[in-house]
Amino acid sequence: MIENDFIPSSYAHDKEQGRVQWKAPSNIALVKYWGKKQNQIPANASVSFTLDKCRTITSVEFTKLDKVDKEFSFDLLFEGQKREDFKPKIETFFKRIERYIPFLKNYHFSINTSNTFPHSSGIASSASSMAALSLCLMDIEKQMVSEMNPDFFYKKASFLARLGSGSACRSVKGSLVQWGEHDKIVGSTNLYGIPYPFPVNDVFKSYQDTILLVHKGQKSVSSTLGHDLMHGHPFSEKRFKQAHDNLIRLRSIFAEGNLDDFMEVVESEALTLHAMMMTSIPYFILMKPNTLSIIEKIWEYRRTGKKHLCFTLDAGANVHLLYPNNEKKEVEKFIKEELIAYCENGQYICDQIGFGAKKM
Repeated sequence: MIENDFIPSSYAHDKEQGRVQWKAPSNIALVKYWGKKQNQIPANASVSFTLDKCRTITSVEFTKLDKVDKEFSFDLLFEGQKREDFKPKIETFFKRIERYIPFLKNYHFSINTSNTFPHSSGIASSASSMAALSLCLMDIEKQMVSEMNPDFFYKKASFLARLGSGSACRSVKGSLVQWGEHDKIVGSTNLYGIPYPFPVNDVFKSYQDTILLVHKGQKSVSSTLGHDLMHGHPFSEKRFKQAHDNLIRLRSIFAEGNLDDFMEVVESEALTLHAMMMTSIPYFILMKPNTLSIIEKIWEYRRTGKKHLCFTLDAGANVHLLYPNNEKKEVEKFIKEELIAYCENGQYICDQIGFGAKKM
């Protein structure tokens, strides 16, 4: 599909008012996307696990205006409180998608959103929140057209979500989602995420993700700024090739259930992401001392226990522990005995592979 396919020609039905509600999951990238071009186009393809419990729940009430407004009309509540500081991001999002959702200025929207996890905790809340909001808008549009098939509905929702936050396009479906053009992956596109199109061993279908909350505060450098610093980065082209090659490598890893090679790719991707941050101009470090202590503990655990526990990192200090479901009991014991001391206020979140957004 191309961008123009998402521009509606007309609406068959008129809606005066209504309410929709969706919940959308966060996701954790295994092969990272870092660096983007205009219009939220990724510099390299990526693949992610969709999470299950870490979700954003968003409701949108819409009421038709007496006349089309020159500006977007909306209120925003986050966890029951008005958040004027969140509104500019929604305003920017609406400007980007108005071409594809032309009814935006015809209505007043009351947006109420909340997370099942701490905001600004290193979990991709922008991904889950933009996915949930995009699904709500698509739900409204679906009520206005004569018919819309599910495949188009979810592709356009992912397309819209990407224009709010790049990784949000991977939070619409599950459990493994591929985003970005790749010459070896049929159907891959920069416009939206697609379900991973190759065989996946059963071991990965119940994979666990425990998120250790090392630092719950706001990041010192935003992901948006970090992406921009890949322009002119001395190692950017090598990094993009590495991501390309790792996606090829993962095809056989996922099919065969090769956990040793999976751990190697995932940890290498996480450390490379942070290496790009530390070697950009200006350079910055988002890991904390406790992040490194946890990584060293994981490596020691693997050497002595020979289990398949590995880590990955997003653009922040918190650590995602990835491991197969049949090792859950042992890993939980290890977390409580060895790792909880490195978490802020002893907090961590137990999650697992999920299967995408749901209407409520």
